[in-house]
Amino acid sequence: MPTMWPLWPLAALLALSQALPFEQKAFWDFTLDDGLPILNDEEASGAETTSGIPDLDSLPPTYSAMCPFGCHCHLRVVQCSDLGLKAVPKEISPDTTLLDLQNNDISELRKDDFKGLQHLYKHSKERLHCNQGASRETGARAAAALLDLSAGSRSALCPQAKALVLVNNKISKIHEKAFSPLRKLQKLYISKNHLVEIPPNLPSSLVELRIHDNRIRKVPKGVFSGLRNMNCIEMGGNPLENSGFEPGAFDGLKLNYLRISEAKLTGIPKDLPETLNELHLDHNKIQAIELEDLLRYSKLYRLGLGHNQIRMIENGSLSFLPTLRELHLDNNKLSRVPTGLPDLKLLQVVYLHTNNITKVGVNDFCPVGFGVKRAYYNGISLFNNPVPYWEVQPATFRCVTDRLAIQFGNYKK
Repeated sequence: MPTMWPLWPLAALLALSQALPFEQKAFWDFTLDDGLPILNDEEASGAETTSGIPDLDSLPPTYSAMCPFGCHCHLRVVQCSDLGLKAVPKEISPDTTLLDLQNNDISELRKDDFKGLQHLYKHSKERLHCNQGASRETGARAAAALLDLSAGSRSALCPQAKALVLVNNKISKIHEKAFSPLRKLQKLYISKNHLVEIPPNLPSSLVELRIHDNRIRKVPKGVFSGLRNMNCIEMGGNPLENSGFEPGAFDGLKLNYLRISEAKLTGIPKDLPETLNELHLDHNKIQAIELEDLLRYSKLYRLGLGHNQIRMIENGSLSFLPTLRELHLDNNKLSRVPTGLPDLKLLQVVYLHTNNITKVGVNDFCPVGFGVKRAYYNGISLFNNPVPYWEVQPATFRCVTDRLAIQFGNYKK
């Protein structure tokens, strides 16, 4: 009888022989998107192509013998999710670069829980960007993205998604020095817990903070002090009101992405970072956009204001957004198309469905004259509005790439 060789060495060799260069096309989308098509902007990709198999000689030594009971440990990735853990486990290898503790029953982070885990970080020469479709999702999909250990990915040998994942626990208390050992941490996912405040003394190396679906009501001044590398904050799903943001709460931050959806906002918060490219305030109670609300956000290219109670957008409000490419105003109470859209030369997508719009003028979307608009529309949604679409003149959409990009549909009371 011929000798039967174990299958796993062959599979490993096959994976190596077929491995393609890893390419980071976008930041990990830790959440489901809104279900609507969105732009795939180069600015949001943070793409950097790498090639070849990583130099194993350059990697630090591993402590493969150390692995908490019940966890899965592989090449500096420690996965301890869905184990019913009451506390952060001991005996975590010092060279761990990704620690997954989601879907447990951890209620407190103590002073020495992460002692010695100074390698928990993601090394990159590029400035990181949040995925533009980020909203919310269960931890399972997040872990799949972070732990991308497929045979055809470079991360099978050198995990690229390195973070501390604490999603969906019962954390209500964090020691002020709990994160002190994590001097190189760049991604902290602590959503779906019982936090009533933003954790103090976050690592200065932090790039991305996802803290949505907690019980946070206040963002005090200085809570983000020293976080010069912070690029993305997801803090939706908290009972935040406009009065909960202290003046100067975001001082010093140079954010690219901020989401405060599903909160209790009645207006656009003041003094948000003027560096923002994406601002998502969907599912709030915003009633109007006044002239000065968008004054400081001239770098925005994506603004999400869907599912609010907006009845009025003051004339000239949108003129402060010269680089805007995508505007979400769906599921509001607008009675007309906002003025100023033709002057936004880069605007490509406008969501206006499910409002109270009764008329669409011939110059509501497109400027007068040729060569004025630098980017044509590739998406305009107007369905579920009481507008008689048969009365809309064809010239209204003269600056749209394709007639299929226009969505009307029938209106139902």
